[in-house]
Amino acid sequence: MQKDYAQIVSHLTTVMRDMHKGIPGTMKGFAACAENAKASGALDAKTKELMATAISISLRCDGCIGFHVGGALRHGATREEMMETIAVAIMMNGGPATVYGAYALEAYDQFVSAD
Repeated sequence: MQKDYAQIVSHLTTVMRDMHKGIPGTMKGFAACAENAKASGALDAKTKELMATAISISLRCDGCIGFHVGGALRHGATREEMMETIAVAIMMNGGPATVYGAYALEAYDQFVSAD
């Protein structure tokens, strides 16, 4: 079964809007944390999105893969950089990262082909 990462991101974005309405303080706090954590500093935004992708693979979070692969791509990540990110996740998490690394690569290819 192929996962549709654009659909996953779209669906979660809709649901998260409802969460913003129901728990605005929590969601504003999370959004501010994410914005600040991903901002360019000693590490650029692309590197941070690739790091978030590796963590998403290790945690086996489909939505996180969709959001962070998309973010990495928006910041100019190449397929080779995505492959190396997946390799680091596999090194740190073994078999489960191999499966979710394949999902992250699938997400990357879906987002590229949608452009």
